Amino acid sequence: MSAEQNPTHRTPDTQSRPVRLTAAAALAGLEGLALVVGGVWMFVLGLTGSPDDRQQAVTGGVTLIVLALLPLLAARGLLLRRSWSRGPAVITQIMALPVAYSLLQADSVAIPGGIALAVVAVAALVLLVNPATTRALGIRGPGNVQDQK
Repeated sequence: MSAEQNPTHRTPDTQSRPVRLTAAAALAGLEGLALVVGGVWMFVLGLTGSPDDRQQAVTGGVTLIVLALLPLLAARGLLLRRSWSRGPAVITQIMALPVAYSLLQADSVAIPGGIALAVVAVAALVLLVNPATTRALGIRGPGNVQDQK
């Protein structure tokens, strides 16, 4: 099947990927990597340490590792300029904001983590809704639909 017949095949554009799109992909990838590291840490401590509830620690670690798939897949899609990838990337940022808020409410060393997460989530959202990013992903907004006659 040729590239013209395969609708999922994207030919490379003559334009380079916008810096904003690359930055959004990097932030999503960073969040995914942080989830993997946190999940592995929880999982290993659940197996080798002495947590209050071993099963809960192992389950929490596995859950974080699985949750990391969303931002990691979104980051890969953004780098490859796939239009579907913006949705999962935006969802990841929206889910990160309440987590950041709860970290900011803690009276502990979690506060700097909450600040960092909030900054990353807001920055990624700004990058993802930027017109240059949406154009690079081939997303047409309202009023920009082409006539299909």
